Amino acid sequence: MRTPVPLPTGYAGWLTELKTRIRETRVRAALAVNSELIGLYWRIGRDILERQTQDGWGSKVVDRLAADLRAEFPDARGFSSANLRYMRAFAEAWPNPAVLQRVVGKLPWGQNIELLRVKDDAARLWYAEAAFEHGWSRPALAMQIDTSLRDRQGRAVTNFERVLPPQTSDLAQQVLKDPYQFDFLTLRAAARERDIERALIARVKDLLLELGKGFSFIGSQHRLEIGGQEFYIDLLFYQRRLRCLVAVDLKTGPFQPEHAGKMNFYLAALDDRDREPGDNPSIGLILCREHNRVVVEYALRHVDAPIGVARYHLLGADALPAALVQALPTAQELEPGILPSREADDE
Repeated sequence: MRTPVPLPTGYAGWLTELKTRIRETRVRAALAVNSELIGLYWRIGRDILERQTQDGWGSKVVDRLAADLRAEFPDARGFSSANLRYMRAFAEAWPNPAVLQRVVGKLPWGQNIELLRVKDDAARLWYAEAAFEHGWSRPALAMQIDTSLRDRQGRAVTNFERVLPPQTSDLAQQVLKDPYQFDFLTLRAAARERDIERALIARVKDLLLELGKGFSFIGSQHRLEIGGQEFYIDLLFYQRRLRCLVAVDLKTGPFQPEHAGKMNFYLAALDDRDREPGDNPSIGLILCREHNRVVVEYALRHVDAPIGVARYHLLGADALPAALVQALPTAQELEPGILPSREADDE
């Protein structure tokens, strides 16, 4: 057995640095390859668009072009008729090539195809920038488009402008949204607060995606002992961009003014007992099924702790039309068709 060669001084640190450089170079190389591919697709799409609009070429030329390109490059993917039409739509959606360098050239092709569903130019650019900033996968981007994230962002009713410093109030406002879409939960509208809480914890990845960038889950039913009594915060998060704790209180009914007082109490206790040195004041988010903005504004007017109030939506059986619910098969009716037979397991 060979004796290991002793490492020279500084070798371990140099090896760690070298590994980091290799990983960073690989990432840059992958981004460069993606950028070149997106640029090629944009130029092909622009050429098709120009020839169809200026030279009167018909739509069938795309099918012929697809066949010719696949014959010339049989091992290359991406030259189907459908993909060539996506390239045309891509060039039409982004006529300014500068956008390629700034945003969309940094996104994979699948995400760029998803963005084509957004017809408004400003909204499409917003989703493109958000997808790059947050690193959304294609399904995640599709979900944010389907749930109209742009229209919900920053819409929670808050007192941030009055109680937070100017440099953080705008960011804090943008971090919250209204309504929150919990469509990934399969709960009925009559679900209790504890049921919703448990379901959210079971789908914490989906919950964090809906909450947005910077949220880290700390725990549920966070215990506070005050004056010999026990109190529990439904959900507790840390917001890295705001550098603060975020307490979430779930309500199954409409917002009531007393909810603000309860949250104010929670935040005072969190700041005294859980806030770390250097953290900003804790923020409260009251999630309810519905709210009256005027009532919320009055309830928060003289509250000094930063609190936001927003709605949440569930997509359960109660969200479907009654006629459709009656037409759906029951679990018992579905069971024979979805459970594999013992013979199938043996094959």
